[in-house]
This record gives sequence, C-alpha cells and structure tokens, in this order.
Amino acid sequence: MKTLVTGAAGFIGSEVALALLARGDTVIGLDNLNSYYDPALKRARLDRLAAHRHFEFVEASVSDMAAIERLISVHADIEVVVHLAAQAGVAYSIENPLAYVDANVTGQTVIFEAVRHLAKLRHIVYASSSSVYGLNEDIPFRETDRVDRPASLYAATKRAGELIAHSYAHVHGVASTGLRFFTVYGPWGRPDMAPWLFTGAILEGRPITVFNNGEMRRDFTYIDDIVAGTLGAIDRQPQPAEAKIFNLGNNKPVALMDFIASIEAAAGRKAEIVFAPMRKADVIETFADIEAADAAFGYNPQVRIDEGIARFVAWFRGYNARP
Repeated sequence: MKTLVTGAAGFIGSEVALALLARGDTVIGLDNLNSYYDPALKRARLDRLAAHRHFEFVEASVSDMAAIERLISVHADIEVVVHLAAQAGVAYSIENPLAYVDANVTGQTVIFEAVRHLAKLRHIVYASSSSVYGLNEDIPFRETDRVDRPASLYAATKRAGELIAHSYAHVHGVASTGLRFFTVYGPWGRPDMAPWLFTGAILEGRPITVFNNGEMRRDFTYIDDIVAGTLGAIDRQPQPAEAKIFNLGNNKPVALMDFIASIEAAAGRKAEIVFAPMRKADVIETFADIEAADAAFGYNPQVRIDEGIARFVAWFRGYNARP
C-alpha cells in the first residue's frame, strides 16, 4: 500500500511512518520542517525514515495547494492519506493565532481538496485533539459529547478540521477517520511538552513551573499505543462517505504531581517546583473514553505511566547527552 503521511518529521508522524515502513508499505512523507521547535530534531527523525528504501520525503507545507497538487500528480496511486501535520501547542496559539489557522484550517482544507481527486484513494486518517473537548466538565470525554466550547484557538482549529472532514464526506464522498489524541509522550517527543521540559530541568537542577498548584490530571498516552491505534484506524474499512471520530487516549488520567514523581524516579533526582496560577487556555482534566476505538479496531493501550516515563528519560539522556 502506498500511503502519504503529512507531518512525517513530527513526533507522531515519524513513528507512524516507521511502523508503516516496517510492515512493508511505501510511504511518501511530507513536512515543512518549520522552526516552531528545533528543526534538527525533525531532521534526526527523518534520518531514521531515510534508512528505508520505500520512503520518499517531500519538503512542503500542507497549506500550499500547488505543492500538494504536484505531489499527488507524481504519486497518483496513493491509497491512504495519514494527515498528521499541524501547528501544535496550546500556549503558542495565543501568541501566533494565524499560524494555527494556516496549518490547521487551510492545511486541512488543502489536503482534503487535493487528494479527493486521487483515483485509488480509500481513506483519509487525520489528527484531531483531546483539546476539542474544551470546557466540558463531564468525564470521561466521549465522542458524542458537545464540543462547542474550546478553551484555546488551537482547540478551535482542530474542531474546525473535524467539521471540514465531515463536509468533504457529505459533499464529495471522501471517507475519513479523525483521531482525538490525548497528551502523547515518549521517545522522540516534542521539546515544548511537559515530559521534555520537566526532564531537562530536573536533570540540570533548574526549577520547573507547575500551573494551578499541580491540581490537574492528564490522560498521558504512550507513543507506541498511539501508533498501534493509528494503524488500526488506517486498516479499518470505512463505509463510503463516512466521517468517523475516535478518542485515542490511555483511559487512565494521571495527577500532574504523580507524573512529576515518575520523572523524578526515572531521573534519580528531585524537582525544584515553582507553582503558578492556572493558564487561561488550560483545562483541569482530560480523560478519554476509548470504548468506540476498542470496538472499531481493537484499540487497547498497554504502557503504564511509570514504564513510559522511564523509557522517555532514558532516551532523553542519550539524545541530549545528559548524565
């Protein structure tokens, strides 16, 4: 199977691409290698993919219609599109909102509009986010919940992406599966996320800033479980003109202070903590109901937080040459 993976130099995108290549698929990877965080990490991820002879990389933005049309004219036999490229990060959406509209709204529209013309296209699988649940107070979060109160512009753009997918299913018959990822972590993760920020600070003896006095819970989900769920979604047989959405979380929220304790245990050092007020774009808790994903493609996360954090800290030390 030939698959287009957008965001192939990203955290989730590179791991999904590796899994597809490992099972014998041909992967066309797309990424713009932007500088939201160090492009050297993105290139290091790409180096792992380049070792496979069935991988080809194209550097371009998903919001560039001309570039996407050139790509699909060369690779007209693409069967599945895994659209994971996005402008991520809740806090940064406050500082640079237009970057989110360009990548997450325009980019979603460009991908759906361009690839709907592919003769062999079977399915589009795309990344949404647990952030779409916004200010919902009922937990666990279910796919049937209302999602019309986003707590951030990032969340609003990811919800817009879901609505765009629905419109393309209705108008053009494009089958799609949206995956609401819940706080993904693990080796090769993003430097702007808590595991990286906290681990780096603890190893270097710097203080960490903890918001809302640490009174938050997150459904931390290990990257291997996310990859398994994404491949399950890729391989399921969608109905014509179907626009499905599934949660991919761990279904076991972790208190933020327990998460920090897991890093301390793996690092063998104590954290110096500075408490700060709740940020306006944050939410108190995320908690995924994963029954729908389990029923549809056997999604069943396996990795406990202590095990996953230990793996991440070991990788972090090696990648960053930290003792």
